[in-house]
Amino acid sequence: MNIVDARGLDCPKPVILTKETVEKGCRSFAVWVDNEVAAANVARFLENKGFMVKKEYGEESIVLEAKIESKETQGTPQKKGSTGIMFTSDIIGAESGGLGEVLMKSCLGTLVQGEKAPSVIALMNSAVKMALSGSSCHDYLCELRDRGTLILVCGTCTKHFGITEAVSVGVISNMFEITEAVFGTTKPIVIG
Repeated sequence: MNIVDARGLDCPKPVILTKETVEKGCRSFAVWVDNEVAAANVARFLENKGFMVKKEYGEESIVLEAKIESKETQGTPQKKGSTGIMFTSDIIGAESGGLGEVLMKSCLGTLVQGEKAPSVIALMNSAVKMALSGSSCHDYLCELRDRGTLILVCGTCTKHFGITEAVSVGVISNMFEITEAVFGTTKPIVIG
């Protein structure tokens, strides 16, 4: 069995190595990672490509066994949505005595009221703080999630700020998945 050893690698390298294995046509292989975030990111990527994924815990790694039954389902493109938004800050514009936070809250509130919610919202850099329950934008993100918007939260960023365990809306993700999801839409937008 082919093995992708992605232990000790920073995001998004485990997903990229897995993607390379899929692109080579491997239909059955194992991916070794050393943390839950990497395991979740790799499993989500594989499942989106049509693989069945079985997770097992070892002493020094998490082993994801990937298998695909039909070659036709391998590499199925993800469904394109209408709009993908990447937020790179928890405020809009420069710091200005609270105005940037008010503008961000207004922007998300407007998205909630819109006829069609964005298909994906990605939170990068300080924007990941909006995924915390104490954020003034948290409720709007929950409403967008409930309307079907995929909320992706950068795991490298949450780790940097020491808030990974406190994230209460969205999915801890990685740069590969975020860029594929946002820039795979028909209208990708970056705000921040």
